[in-house]
Amino acid sequence: MKAEYPIIVKNLAAGYDGRVVLRDIHFQVKRGEVFIILGGSGCGKSTLLKNLIGLYEPLAGEVWIEGENLLVARDDERRGILGKFGVMYQMGALFGSMNVLENVRLPLDAFTELPMEVKELIALTKLKLVGLAGAARQMPSELSGGMQKRAAIARAMALDPGILFLDEPSAGLDPVTSAGLDDLIRDLSRDFGITFVIVTHELASIYAIADRVIMLDAATKSIIAEGNPLELRDHATDPWIRRFFHRQAAEPAEASLRTSS
Repeated sequence: MKAEYPIIVKNLAAGYDGRVVLRDIHFQVKRGEVFIILGGSGCGKSTLLKNLIGLYEPLAGEVWIEGENLLVARDDERRGILGKFGVMYQMGALFGSMNVLENVRLPLDAFTELPMEVKELIALTKLKLVGLAGAARQMPSELSGGMQKRAAIARAMALDPGILFLDEPSAGLDPVTSAGLDDLIRDLSRDFGITFVIVTHELASIYAIADRVIMLDAATKSIIAEGNPLELRDHATDPWIRRFFHRQAAEPAEASLRTSS
């Protein structure tokens, strides 16, 4: 039986260029939930995500993925852990020299020795799941922003991971396209039990898809709130948290403190 928490973060400290951005970060992500990392500008959302997926080396702490510590794993063991999750990078990050099907096939090329026809069938199946079967032979430049992000999600699902990390999936999208992407995330979570960890500050999307959120804070370099976003919006006692969830302006001094890193 799989563990209840496929992601466990313990005592994480993160930073770069000699600067600490986050410290004493603890949280667990339940299997099958849509878990969102949010906060003001410069609070360390993207830095935390890059530490979770192994792009950055934490200053301290542990990141456990499906019962294995990513931070101490090496070589084949690390490769095995990386194959247990998929990542959608901000703006999709598709390779412009490859068509959509080839982009989605990339993880299969890197991590499997399946025959080409099998890899292409799997890639096409993932494109169907995100509503892009008809775009398989198109180039990324021929796709809209929303379609590029759907293709990137299909690529992240190529190896059938139980966990997907998404970086600002709604950024740059119009409200209708963003709502469609929200629906896709909820459908994938419900129908396939995928665990989502999403970095975003788009309140409409947060309310639509989140089971639980953590809120990072630039001033304390830590988590200042955790829970259901609607409950935090309606019942938080911290003025900054209330302002964030109600989209209200802060006093200039407070805004400077809370959004600087």
